[in-house]
Amino acid sequence: MSASIFPNSQLYETGYCALFARGISPAELLNRVSGGEIHPIPLTRLEADAVKAFGEDIDEADVPGLDVDDLHSSGILDNSGPLLRAGAHGDWSFAIESEGSYLARDEILQSVSRGTVALSTRLSETGSKWISYAEGGEIFSSFDPLFPQHDYGKNPAVLEELTAYREAIDSGDRSESYENAIRKIQRELQCAVPQETDAASLLAVRVAGKY
Repeated sequence: MSASIFPNSQLYETGYCALFARGISPAELLNRVSGGEIHPIPLTRLEADAVKAFGEDIDEADVPGLDVDDLHSSGILDNSGPLLRAGAHGDWSFAIESEGSYLARDEILQSVSRGTVALSTRLSETGSKWISYAEGGEIFSSFDPLFPQHDYGKNPAVLEELTAYREAIDSGDRSESYENAIRKIQRELQCAVPQETDAASLLAVRVAGKY
């Protein structure tokens, strides 16, 4: 798996959701996925891991360089909802959720894709995987890459014509269907999260009350 194509699963051993949107800023992406006013705070991936691990019990030693009072006032320590980080690479913004499946919800993808296009990918701790693609507020593709013939989107042909992901699945090992599909889709759409970009300080928010 290439970490330059999508979030490296070795860095997200308990799973992740990644959501991409073209032509909007990371702040706008977070606005759309949160559904309300947000107060983002910059966090690296390791700092976000510490926030998730310690929550309200976090102290200065756990996150050197961050102001714990700022973390409290931002609401980012509220563990009743997903912690999301967002950045940009190329023409796309992305949001990443470690664990959980909030970013994989249909209504989130529909909201994010209004006026643009969006792609979501989900890899759960149990190994289940899902890929969805939307344009203009409508989900065109929504499928398990192990069974790409069963697509619950309104117009699956669009993503196939753009990326030829089914050929990538069919020509590879079935156990690698998710990796092969994502690699082909993201290469053709030119959306990615390089490992160094993911590791950097990115805007982060907590969407409280969504668990």
